[in-house]
Amino acid sequence: MTTILIKIFILAVIGSAIGYITNVLAIKMLFRPYNEIRIPIINIKIQGVIPKRQADIAVSIGETVEAELINMDDIIGKFATEERVDQLANTIKFDFKKIVSNKIMEYPLLIGFKNIILGYIDKAIENEGKEKIREMIVNLGVKAQQDIKISKIVEERINSFDLSKLEELAYEIARKELRYIEVLGGVLGFMIGIVQGIIVNLF
Repeated sequence: MTTILIKIFILAVIGSAIGYITNVLAIKMLFRPYNEIRIPIINIKIQGVIPKRQADIAVSIGETVEAELINMDDIIGKFATEERVDQLANTIKFDFKKIVSNKIMEYPLLIGFKNIILGYIDKAIENEGKEKIREMIVNLGVKAQQDIKISKIVEERINSFDLSKLEELAYEIARKELRYIEVLGGVLGFMIGIVQGIIVNLF
């Protein structure tokens, strides 16, 4: 009986080692090797899953980010708030009045009308300027949508990533989860080894 238990334990340990090592290699092979390796005799090409499909992954992530996470309408909506429009209107009002005031001082005949002119500028910007600013922001947004593609920016950025840095980042973010997968491989391998040991010794 003792001999059988030892055999079952040995098979369980072997199964655990195989399961653990297999999962470790599987995780490593998500990135490694970075560059394609050809095995001439059996004509097999080996390359990490992510390096091999980096371009496809970049396109997919870019399209998802643009469609589901960020788009130009959201950015424009966040920017063209009432508070920001007021700030821009006040800045324009201040700068424009300063320029006009300096110009008026160059013409003595207009000095007496300075307050009237500046008051008119205040009212014009207050009544019509804010709407024009809002229209400009929206028009710039429409133009940006035509010229700027968030999906392309994300795609180009991912394609430009150094694979070693990308691998390091992925492990840093999901270190605990990947470690859990490795350990789980060992646990499952151990359990499978026990079952195999029981089957071998009973039948």
